[in-house]
Amino acid sequence: MKATFELEAVELAIHGGPIAGVDEAGRGPLAGPVVAAAVILDPDRIPDGIADSKLLEADVRRSLYKEILATARVGVGIAGVDRIDSDNILNATLWAMADAVAQLECKPRLVLVDGNKVPPRLECPGR
Repeated sequence: MKATFELEAVELAIHGGPIAGVDEAGRGPLAGPVVAAAVILDPDRIPDGIADSKLLEADVRRSLYKEILATARVGVGIAGVDRIDSDNILNATLWAMADAVAQLECKPRLVLVDGNKVPPRLECPGR
């Protein structure tokens, strides 16, 4: 599966940017935090090869990680075990996603969530 920038291009043309994408990792393990990252890619400097990380070889993932950090704005949110225990895994995940967006150095005009729920405390629209 190759990532495209089609949806973002349409949204940028209609509403302007920046647009952040947000996703989480760590919802499956029995213990540990859930971590979310929000990323605003530079449309003119999208690294080649971006795709679903689970489909990428480890060395390709490491290389893309470095390229993304060098060319994009990135925010990270971490919901620890205490938050997971008190809020449940879904709400802790949504909290981590919203926190990742809040950690970005600029406020996005739109957040695209890789999931079926938009975090409730975003300061901009989400899809």
